[in-house]
Amino acid sequence: MSAKILFVDDEPDLESLISQKFRKKIRAEEWQLLFAHNGIKALEKLEEHPDLDMVVTDINMPEMDGLTLLSKLNQINLPLKTVVISADGDIKNIRKAMNFGAFDFLTKPIDFQDLEITINKTLRDVQQLKETQRLRHSEARAREQADDLQSCLQDLKKTQAQLIQTAKMSCLGQMVAGIAHEINNPVNFIYGNISHLSNYIQNLLRLLHLYQHHQQSTPPSSEIQAEIAAIDLEFIIADLPQILVSMKGGVDRIQKIVLSLRNFSRLDEANIKSVDIHEGIKSSLLILHNQLQIRAARPEIQVIEEYSNLPLVECYAGELNQVFINILSNAIDALNEYNKQRSLDDILACPLAITIRTFLLEENSRVVIQIRDNGPGITAEVKDHIFEPFFTTKPVGEGTGLGLYISYQIVLEKHGGALKCFSEVGEGSEFWIEIPIRQTRAKLDLI
Repeated sequence: MSAKILFVDDEPDLESLISQKFRKKIRAEEWQLLFAHNGIKALEKLEEHPDLDMVVTDINMPEMDGLTLLSKLNQINLPLKTVVISADGDIKNIRKAMNFGAFDFLTKPIDFQDLEITINKTLRDVQQLKETQRLRHSEARAREQADDLQSCLQDLKKTQAQLIQTAKMSCLGQMVAGIAHEINNPVNFIYGNISHLSNYIQNLLRLLHLYQHHQQSTPPSSEIQAEIAAIDLEFIIADLPQILVSMKGGVDRIQKIVLSLRNFSRLDEANIKSVDIHEGIKSSLLILHNQLQIRAARPEIQVIEEYSNLPLVECYAGELNQVFINILSNAIDALNEYNKQRSLDDILACPLAITIRTFLLEENSRVVIQIRDNGPGITAEVKDHIFEPFFTTKPVGEGTGLGLYISYQIVLEKHGGALKCFSEVGEGSEFWIEIPIRQTRAKLDLI
């Protein structure tokens, strides 16, 4: 059966261009392509074709943009995935789209080879989602015969939360790994040629000095003297080596960032492995670096790192990184919201800070990661529900209520650990992550 794909874009030539590029898929009845020029028309198409497999939508469109369309699609319980298209460098809207549940993203101008790869990857995930949904529906029909219907509904709610968050974080991991890969190739090219460039420049400068030395008795022509003055030759000779040093320092910095991005995604480490917990924390901080920087009306959020000397810890590194990202993101959001209630004098008198501390306990058999902020704290009523699925105190569209719930499942069920929250109003909040250094054989067999 053909896969149904809806393209949403206000560019008038896109329909004919895409139809031409993928004519073989259309003729072979592998794909059935539909088109709409804005979000409103896309929703109409969705009513006509409720069996759509995926939506590929531009973000910037008239009448209804891609983010609004994505929000509408999230309210419809259909097994489809959305890929967003945005201008190159529009990280803010891309991040919003990923938070709204977009499966993947592409940038303009569209690379049709990348588009085909992304479509195939998305359709595979849709097929898995449909199969999972069919299994879930079968399970639901069986459990309807049970006496405890409320318990059954709660289990389905939790399953739905796990599926949504797993898909979203899997997409984030793939995106981060892809970015790291694409950056790494040109950086390696630059890095590998800087040393050669430096040698060439030094050779040219030595040759220039020889010319100057042997021409001392014979002054250069007026034309050469004028050109030397025009280009400020002495400054170039002095500054060129410094430029090369700066370039090398910049490339070194990019390589470190790429390494941290790869460490965060850890797509090649789906199984349990012994890792350095501190690497995961630092990679997560790097991902959130922009949110910690100075913004309008507030200084940067300080991060205080107090790390103990820890052994390697057996864990699912990629999933544990998700836990760090979720808790740190919530802390940053809480501190930013807290600042809206404070004057600039109060902010400067008591700067925002997040403290991360690690240590061993229980005869060195378990490791603890404490993440504490000096924000407004959490009320007892909210604290009782923060690990429940879909519970959020954020405005609609800014939070899914899944981050802490999934984090709790990862720490408790996947690692046999504990995730606790300690908070009082006005005293900040602290999250205590505790996991064993070694996973027991019985525990691994159950996972």
